[in-house]
Amino acid sequence: MAKEFQLLSELVPAAKIIALLAIPNTPALDRIKPALEEAARARGVQYQVLNAATDSEIDAAFAGLDQLRGAAVVRANGNFAEKLVTLAARHRVPVVYNQRAFATAGGLLSYGVSLPAVYVIKGVYTGKILKGVKPAYLPVQQPTKFELVINLKTVAALGLTVPQSILARADEVIE
Repeated sequence: MAKEFQLLSELVPAAKIIALLAIPNTPALDRIKPALEEAARARGVQYQVLNAATDSEIDAAFAGLDQLRGAAVVRANGNFAEKLVTLAARHRVPVVYNQRAFATAGGLLSYGVSLPAVYVIKGVYTGKILKGVKPAYLPVQQPTKFELVINLKTVAALGLTVPQSILARADEVIE
């Protein structure tokens, strides 16, 4: 989460407010807030949580960010990619997402766990379980491969310039 925040603030240095668009009352939200607060302090920007669970709340969140000239970090399931990317484009809000699906759907930038790498781990674990290893004996693994995807069409549509430091780190650049 802090890395997503950092990338967004590097890409949109004029943004004075960076928001987290989140579904309220989720346990993950409580874990994410301290990392965002620290990232905001380090960058000298304000951050706020925009609770949005319904379509109308999501629409209002994007409209509010547009008026504030803010940017957003969106933590959402890839199934919502088209809706969230469409709203971001309509309101001209720079957004970083947590899954590749958003950038390929037209989102500005995504940084998150490589889902194919996670599926490999799942496959290895499945194989071990099928060979008789008890799941309780398998170690918990954290993802180790992350992907940075930049959509240059969206960069141009928002009138942004991608710093060379971000382009050099990108796993994929969509033109």
